[in-house]
Parts: sequence; structure tokens; C-alpha cells
Amino acid sequence: MWVLAVILIVALLIPVAAILVDSPLGKSFARRMEEGRGGGGGDGQGPPELRDVKRKVDLLETEVEDLNRSVAGMREELQFMQRLLEDPHRKKPTS
Repeated sequence: MWVLAVILIVALLIPVAAILVDSPLGKSFARRMEEGRGGGGGDGQGPPELRDVKRKVDLLETEVEDLNRSVAGMREELQFMQRLLEDPHRKKPTS
């Protein structure tokens, strides 16, 4: 019985881990880990202004990705609402 419970928990944790890794939170964590190692595509010893600009660009890219996801979700909701509001008695054209 316990073996089945462990297998079920592991099976459920795999998709949850995949979702977390692909989320903005996971990407932010990976970016911080990369910066902590001194990575990030350079030596990490640039001028403070350059580091600030890089940080701001990263934040803006994350925000743009979030906004794109929101717009896509709103498009889907709008299409769904339009389908709901269509006249059910109107015949659809057949090809």
C-alpha cells in the first residue's frame, strides 16, 4: 500500500516540477543561480551601470512574456465568449 502511495506522489510531482521549472519563478531562480556562479555570458565584473541595465532588461523581458501570456489568455476567452453569444438558430455556412 505504501509503495503505491509513493509511486502516486512521485508521478504527481513530475508534472508539478515541470510547471515550476517553466514558470517565470523558475526562470528567475535559474538566472539568479547563474549570476551567483559568475556566469551570465561574461565575467560578471562589468561596470555597475551595465549590470543595472542588464537586470532591467531581464525584468522587462520577463514582464513582456507575462503580458504575452495574458493577451493570449484574453484572446481565448474572447473567442469563447463570442462562440457563446452567437445565435444558435443561425445556420452555419457549409463548404
